Amino acid sequence: MPPVAVVTDTTCYLPSERVTAEELRQVSLYVHWQGRDDREADLPDFDGYYEHLRTAADLPTTSQPSVGDFLSCYEPLLDAGHDVVSIHLSAGISGTYESALAAKARLDEQGREGRIEVMDSATACGGLGLMVLAAAARARAVDDVEAVVRHARAAREELNLWFCVDTLEFLRRGGRIGSASAWLGTTLRIKPILALEAEITPVERVRTAGRAFERMVDYLRSCHEDGADAWVVQHIQAPDVAARLVDRGREIFGTEPTIVSEIGPVIGTHVGPGLIGVGGVPSSFLR
Repeated sequence: MPPVAVVTDTTCYLPSERVTAEELRQVSLYVHWQGRDDREADLPDFDGYYEHLRTAADLPTTSQPSVGDFLSCYEPLLDAGHDVVSIHLSAGISGTYESALAAKARLDEQGREGRIEVMDSATACGGLGLMVLAAAARARAVDDVEAVVRHARAAREELNLWFCVDTLEFLRRGGRIGSASAWLGTTLRIKPILALEAEITPVERVRTAGRAFERMVDYLRSCHEDGADAWVVQHIQAPDVAARLVDRGREIFGTEPTIVSEIGPVIGTHVGPGLIGVGGVPSSFLR
């Protein structure tokens, strides 16, 4: 592991093999369903959870990691002589960032050697994943916490991320709808396209799944035109649609996607099955 260790949380939904290859550390968020309290990281797959979500009268709940969860991650890294850059789910939709800050403050009070910098990504899912990969790339190149933080922030400034949900109903029920609340009412019957800029924000409304798919292709093309050539496709219980989107992306970029994965229950509870999302950042940030 490089001298600067990169920590994130499970809502980046990076493939497990990529997490291992990049020597990342992840702190898990929690889902509470069917009388169970599960760490998202411990779920063997997401199918059972989403089947329950589709039919549940009461929406399952989610929660941030505890301060103790972060301490359990940070302490061994500090003991091994690492500094830490810890990048997390947008503080606008989760208390994860605040838990990480509280853990850092406790270790600072104890006078522990080593430095911890905690970052609010102001994004989630593939956007968070791309920021984390950018931080990991810089951590391999330099032994400098500030340089890693600056690089991750610069990547965030260049990041684009859009997603389409099947309905706003899950966002409404979960209370995470942000400024997209203006679209409630009859718009529950359309396909909203949204972005995450600290909170969930509306981008545009389309009327059919086919049109939503083509708009996602258009956004990939926009990424390419803007030089954001490290691209991502994510979905919730829509692998066939995601595969078609990857095929179209290959035609646009002439490369393989940086991330293809399914979004898990912590975010999925609030957006619902059927989501497809795309995004990108200049690949120079990942080298």
